[in-house]
Amino acid sequence: MKKLLYILSVSLATTAFLPSCTNLESEMYDVINPGIFPVNENDADALVTAAAYGPFRSSWYSGIFTSAQGGIHVIGEMTTDIGYCQWNDAVWPDLLDVNFTPSSTGVISFYKDYSNYLGKMTLALDRISNIDMNEDVKKRLQAEIYCGRGWLAYLLYDFYGPVQIPTLEQLNDPLGEQIIPRVSKEEMVSFIEKDLRAAIEVLPATYPVSDSKYGRFTRGLAYTVLMKLYMHEKEWAKAAECGRELMKPEYGYSLMPEYKDIFTLENEGNPETIWAAVCSRNVNQQLWLAHVLSSQYPTKNESIQKWGGYRVLWDFYHTFDKNDERLKVLVGEFVGTDGVLYNEANPGTVLQTGAMPVKYGEDPAATGEESQLDWIVYRYADVLTLLSEAIVRQNNAVTGEALELLNQVRTRAGLQAYTLSDIKDVQDFLDKVLEERGHELWFEGARRTDLIRHGKYIEYARKYRGSVAAQDYMVLMPLPQTVINESKGKVIQNQGY
Repeated sequence: MKKLLYILSVSLATTAFLPSCTNLESEMYDVINPGIFPVNENDADALVTAAAYGPFRSSWYSGIFTSAQGGIHVIGEMTTDIGYCQWNDAVWPDLLDVNFTPSSTGVISFYKDYSNYLGKMTLALDRISNIDMNEDVKKRLQAEIYCGRGWLAYLLYDFYGPVQIPTLEQLNDPLGEQIIPRVSKEEMVSFIEKDLRAAIEVLPATYPVSDSKYGRFTRGLAYTVLMKLYMHEKEWAKAAECGRELMKPEYGYSLMPEYKDIFTLENEGNPETIWAAVCSRNVNQQLWLAHVLSSQYPTKNESIQKWGGYRVLWDFYHTFDKNDERLKVLVGEFVGTDGVLYNEANPGTVLQTGAMPVKYGEDPAATGEESQLDWIVYRYADVLTLLSEAIVRQNNAVTGEALELLNQVRTRAGLQAYTLSDIKDVQDFLDKVLEERGHELWFEGARRTDLIRHGKYIEYARKYRGSVAAQDYMVLMPLPQTVINESKGKVIQNQGY
């Protein structure tokens, strides 16, 4: 970059993330003059909503959690043994073939679209620091920025390794000839950890769905991201500490009795949900079913758009026990509206590459591609299974506690609980955890990270995707080539690209 252009442009609807009951009006600030904005509590709230919450949406074709091709759960899952897309759009081949290059649109889009928000959040922190307002509210808003910045930094780190993190001084000199290099791995981890810890000190444990603040960041969310960071860094004891924290009664988390009920309109805000991108008829709509369902698939609401794109590969589908309750929303066989029985033996064009990952329930008010169902980002089953893994890795032994945690998720799916006699050794247990997390969290964005942590990501790309391009260094995705070119060599590309 010739010039540092982290000028904060808050052109996002301030209601983009929060439920309509927060009554935040949509405003646009194309150019911020700190002398006139922000100057009061309402300004601060609007600024934080746009800067800190702006990326974390599932809003049509925008936001980190969009159901379209730019969503990180889509990007990640399509490179693993789980996901596939039946469309021929130019963005898909490099993802599906695990053939990453610095010019692969689907691979670099997350960095290109969202890395600049780190600077926006830093500027927002500075701009609200001197506002004369209720101090408790100010501390909460600052904590929300810390949570958002730490979370975004972790997601970028997971995909690309250490990234560019501008300082406040650099941001306040946007026209200066500055090129910001990538920070070191140690600096990156410390930055993420410090931000999340700062958020944890202030944020409430959780918000019930009845609270007008439901959808804002919470201590539960911050601890979940921190746990994922520690798992990434193989800090097993610290990860276990976070997991046990999230089991405390003050958070109120528990598993839903039925897997299929987690993702329904009737059960929004259920106790298994740690954080969801709030969707509504007014501001955000997610597009999952439109991307998944084929026109032949019967729905109660006949107005739902059906494009028939996303699938779960047959090899992965076959790893499920036939009695697994989770197969109720992972459809490998159905009678279509045309009277045809579709399955692997008779796929037509509907199930040609795999099963249909329905997962989410119908929006009865949908008239096209949109759905008002909240997009669930993190939930308690994720924490329980990670904690189970962390305990075993920490002790290098299978314990009764670890087994019980894994069994909570397994038996909820209607499967027989494991006993200690079912486990051959530590590696066998870890293999079972990896399989269970795959069966539980398909298309929720966990699989790529899980496979990398277990050392199987590239192996599976070759084995199950048939990739001839996958290389060991592709556990990290490349930075956009434009960033490398404009930095005149000061921003170093990831090894191998």
